[in-house]
Amino acid sequence: MVLTGTVSVIALAAYVTYLDFMNNMGHCNFELIPNWLFTLLPPLKYIIYTPSFHSLHHVQFRTNYSLFMPFYDYIYGTMDKSSDSLYEKSLRRKEESPYVVHLTHLTTPESIYHLRLGFASFASKPYTPSTWHMWLLWPVTLCSMMLTWIYCSTFVVESNRFHNIILQTWAIPKYNIQYRSKSQKQSINNLIEEAILEAEEKGARVLSLGLMNQGEELNMYGGVYMQKHPQLKVKLVDGSSLAVAVVLNYIPKGTTQVVLRGKLTKVACALAFALCQKRIQVSVLREDGYEKLDKLLGTKSEGKLVLSKSYTCKTWLVGDGLSEVEQRKASKGTLFIPFSQFPPKKLRTDCFYHTTPAMQIPLAFENVDSCENWLPRRVMSIWRIAGLVHALAGWEEHECGYTTSNIEKVWEATLKHGFQPLKVPTHLKS
Repeated sequence: MVLTGTVSVIALAAYVTYLDFMNNMGHCNFELIPNWLFTLLPPLKYIIYTPSFHSLHHVQFRTNYSLFMPFYDYIYGTMDKSSDSLYEKSLRRKEESPYVVHLTHLTTPESIYHLRLGFASFASKPYTPSTWHMWLLWPVTLCSMMLTWIYCSTFVVESNRFHNIILQTWAIPKYNIQYRSKSQKQSINNLIEEAILEAEEKGARVLSLGLMNQGEELNMYGGVYMQKHPQLKVKLVDGSSLAVAVVLNYIPKGTTQVVLRGKLTKVACALAFALCQKRIQVSVLREDGYEKLDKLLGTKSEGKLVLSKSYTCKTWLVGDGLSEVEQRKASKGTLFIPFSQFPPKKLRTDCFYHTTPAMQIPLAFENVDSCENWLPRRVMSIWRIAGLVHALAGWEEHECGYTTSNIEKVWEATLKHGFQPLKVPTHLKS
């Protein structure tokens, strides 16, 4: 273009955009180009390549060298003979149906970059709040927000394989702030219900509800859908039993007292009951929380539920609603163990903070290309694992609403399938 005097900003931008698009398409491992396009324009097969065409270069190495234009491979005899047959076979292949679906949602506008289609450098680390360079991407972020509002349909985030089971993660195109809005409640519930019915139609055996998709105020921990569709074949799992089992495992051995602070969710109440049964004293800092738990547990508390104003206890089980004032009142060296899906804000450098309920996944778990929310690589949230374990164990009951499964049974099944507990932090970062 420079030699012929036809160079321009538009031509250069179009050329770079075309190269980038073709490069991404050629490596996406999904056949995008329909057969009718080549039938309508036969010469097109010499001008653009297909993902299946380029995949043979990575398999055979000495064939299909051409980037974007197979024309040169035809000229020099380096085209793989199976190119056309592989393309036809790829088009005929049926979509893989998920055996387990984990239903999550977007958290903040920038969380879109944490998906595997976002930035690899960003997705390879636990999700963190906005940094200065993310502000430079606000035009792109705003466009992505508009797209989610216009599209407004659940989309596949990731597909994993564990032995012979396919686990897909689907995302509701809603953000945290929308989940907190009463006006959005019906819209979100409709999207969740549609996802559940779609998962059943695709043959999924289990659907686990992640993040705020299982809120008590939103849908009674998923119980609303079970009541509305009593003949539902796909099993709904809220992961509460496994969450309780994991948090109990985080508590250091020899502990005789814990502080329970945060919103009294289903998990919090089940934790309080399990701890009282283990003869561990449960201290509640607020009177309204104590009255609610005392009414719920009654004599089952074994006298281990107490209202306390002391902050000397070194083990705190915390959920949503932990105030900064309370956190600063905790003793030096306190261990904060979250039982909620969202981590507390780390305000103290002289205390220990555990991750939200999660476990290390087995090496056999494939296609884990990005971190999950704020967790390290190859560490998965309990709410995602719970659905997978439910399917692996072949359990036929729902685990949603106000019912919980047997905690010991769920814990043993999880360990049996290779998931490993995380280490409890024992030293402070310098």
